[in-house]
Order: sequence, then C-alpha cells, then structure tokens
Amino acid sequence: MSPWSGLVFVLLWSYLVGAVPTALWFGRLARGIDIRHHGSGNAGATNALRVFGWKAGLFVLVVDMTKGFAACWWWWRLGPQFSAELGWDPVVWRLFAGCAAVTGHILSVFAGFRGGKGVGTAAGMFFALLPLHTALCVALFALVTWRFRWVSLGSLTAAAALPTLTWLGHISSWRPVPAPLLAVTAAVALIIFVSHRNNLQRLWQGCEPKLGEQPTAP
Repeated sequence: MSPWSGLVFVLLWSYLVGAVPTALWFGRLARGIDIRHHGSGNAGATNALRVFGWKAGLFVLVVDMTKGFAACWWWWRLGPQFSAELGWDPVVWRLFAGCAAVTGHILSVFAGFRGGKGVGTAAGMFFALLPLHTALCVALFALVTWRFRWVSLGSLTAAAALPTLTWLGHISSWRPVPAPLLAVTAAVALIIFVSHRNNLQRLWQGCEPKLGEQPTAP
C-alpha cells in the first residue's frame, strides 16, 4: 500500500468507525425509539443518560470514546512506516485518523449526517495522543459538571482547557508537544464549540437544562 492510498484508507476507515451512531442504535435496538425524537434531540451520551438512564449513558460514552481511541491506536504502528516515506511526523497520521473519527461521529453517514456533538469521541482520540492532558480535562469536566449541573458547560470548559494545557506543554522544556498536535487540539475545541452553539445560546439565556431535568425536544 502506497503512502497516499494508505492515507485515504486511514481517513475512510476512521470516519466509518467514528460514524457508528452508538446512542441511536442503542435506542432503536434496546428501547425501540429514535433518541433524536426525545430529550434534547441529540444522539450523544448526555441525551442517552437523560432518556435511558445512567447505565445506558455510560455505555454510550465508553463506546464513543473507544471509537476515537481506536482510530488513533490502530495507526500507532502503520504511521511511522508511511510517515518515513512522506517525511511526516508520525503523530500526523494519528491526528488524521482521530479527526476523521470525530467528523464521523458528528456527521454520521449511518444517521443521515445527524450524529452527536463529538465530545466523547474527541476525548478518546486525545486519550491516545495526550493522556495526561486529557485526564486533567476530564477531571475539570467532572468538577464543572458536578458544581453547576450543566454537562454542556463541563464539556465546553474541558474543550477550552485542552489546547491551553497543550500549549503550555508545547512551550515547556518538559516533553514538548508537537506543533501539529497543538493545532488540532485548538481546531477540535473550535468544532466542539460550534456543535454546542445551541447550548451556548441556552446557557446565555439561562434556560439550559441541568442534570436530571428533561429538555423539550427541538
């Protein structure tokens, strides 16, 4: 397989892995409903928690995170081989794979391009790439969500914190972070903010539902 055909395969395979609509398929197979017609209308782990309960929400979250992690992990070995031929940093291959998985989750071909918001899949991706930074962001997410009871606020806070922590790692002398990885953390954070634009509006208006509250479906 040539490097360029390998890149195409990376993007396609990772997109399809990320496109698996966990919450949607769980709802249809286990409960016989389309989750997009209930709760907030989002096909993600937070809405699965609201509609199906915490066990189902946790299951959806773990699977969604695994999608992002698997996309990066799979190319741990293949990346260096192709990168040597193209002259790329090996981390670039894993970034391509992870970003394709996040895109697949948000714009799932299996769900009419109406997927989730990408937070869980992005978290899995960055656990493979930046485990310490991501663990700190997960802790921050848990703290903000517990304190304010808004999952969206916790997600947005963690998304903003990751590029900040990555930048600090990039400029420090202790295990500096590659520049492409720094750029992608910022890009993914921007994507997550865009996908949460309705949540941002509701937070600003003070009508964002908190944990335990049932929002009105759009």
